[in-house]
Amino acid sequence: MQNFVLIPVILLILWVVFSSFVTVQQGSIAVTTIFGKYNRILFPGLNFKIPLIEKIFKRVSIQNRSVELEFQAITIDQANVYFKAMLLYAVWNQEEETIKNVAFKFMDERSFMQALIRTIEGSIRGYVATKRQSEVLGLRREITENVKEQIDKTLEGWGYHLLDLQMNDITFDDAIMKSMAQVVASNNLKAAAENEGQALLITKTKAAEAEGNAIKIAAEAERQAAQLRGMGVALFREEVAKGMSMAAKEMQQANLDTSVILFSMWTEAIKHFAENGKGNIIFLDGSSEGMEHSMQQMMGLNKLMEPKK
Repeated sequence: MQNFVLIPVILLILWVVFSSFVTVQQGSIAVTTIFGKYNRILFPGLNFKIPLIEKIFKRVSIQNRSVELEFQAITIDQANVYFKAMLLYAVWNQEEETIKNVAFKFMDERSFMQALIRTIEGSIRGYVATKRQSEVLGLRREITENVKEQIDKTLEGWGYHLLDLQMNDITFDDAIMKSMAQVVASNNLKAAAENEGQALLITKTKAAEAEGNAIKIAAEAERQAAQLRGMGVALFREEVAKGMSMAAKEMQQANLDTSVILFSMWTEAIKHFAENGKGNIIFLDGSSEGMEHSMQQMMGLNKLMEPKK
């Protein structure tokens, strides 16, 4: 009979002993109560608690947590803006007052998440309501900083801290998106037209400069060629005059008529015209009177060329 009484007592004692030990997982903190009133916090590892009286009320995670948000806001010019954001938050610190706020401020985790999301949405909506639709896309960083500045103190009172808020996607109504795409396309076309015009202007300018330089070079070359041709003609005439003068002196020394030289030059000229005329027509007076007339003219020219005594 004593054994039947002793065994339950031993089992009860063992149960009480084992129930007085509790293990808290790494990354979390346990909050205990006695008769429903806050007692203390238990840190990660093996902890001792008062058996039967002290109970674990809640285990608070001190790890970073994230949640995705999707909501709508309206700009000052009445444009609907749709946000997709990622919220990263964590318990502020491991101090006792902070853990108490986390454990007792809200009835459950669902109530806390609802309050957190609505607070952030309200802050973003209030900020976006002061901006125009064209400004919103460039304000990702400003929106995040404004939200953190406004709600950090509120979250601190709840025992939490906002680590990061990332605006992953910002969109508008389809009509606005199409109009924005058209604006971008028209700006691109405008820029392309301006670039094309600048390129064409540069091409035309360079072509004009090249043509002007070519004309200058050609004119300079023509001037030099004309100068050289003139010098050649002058040298030719000088040599012809020297030759005629020498031939006339030799004819005079031989007591011959110098008009023979002119006649010979005249016939050679006619022969040259005939050989190199290439189809051109040359009219000459081939009669004896014409020949006599030509001889008289050459003899008169010869007389003029003779030095005066």
